[in-house]
Amino acid sequence: MSTDLFATVFVPIADPDDAGETARSIAPYLEPDSELLVAHVVPKGGGVPDKASVEQREEYAEEAYETFREQLPEAVSMTPVTLYGRDVGETIVEGAVEAGATAIVYTPRGVSRWIDLLTGSVSDDLLENGELPVVVLPGDDE
Repeated sequence: MSTDLFATVFVPIADPDDAGETARSIAPYLEPDSELLVAHVVPKGGGVPDKASVEQREEYAEEAYETFREQLPEAVSMTPVTLYGRDVGETIVEGAVEAGATAIVYTPRGVSRWIDLLTGSVSDDLLENGELPVVVLPGDDE
């Protein structure tokens, strides 16, 4: 059995800056018939008061999707996928599997080791707990 690794790519984005960098990094690898599922996780639940409403976070996700779309060649289509969950890494993995993705592709964000240590690393979750291949692209340093 063979599978085209890039048949249906699941691309998590955190914010508009991350969306722009990720889109610029992935664009050279895309074919005109590439299918991209671009996902943003809206943190939700856990009994902790949220800093922003769900509606504000959804608007922020739309801004990130638009930034991503602006960086892609016109021939490539993307489908935005807004996910909701407390654990971002786990939510991304579950969303990718549920969507039928063949791989998760992302660029790591420059988060400090201290923040990773305190909050847990989304990258570690994707690499250690995922059921799908994970491709890490270098950032574009723009």
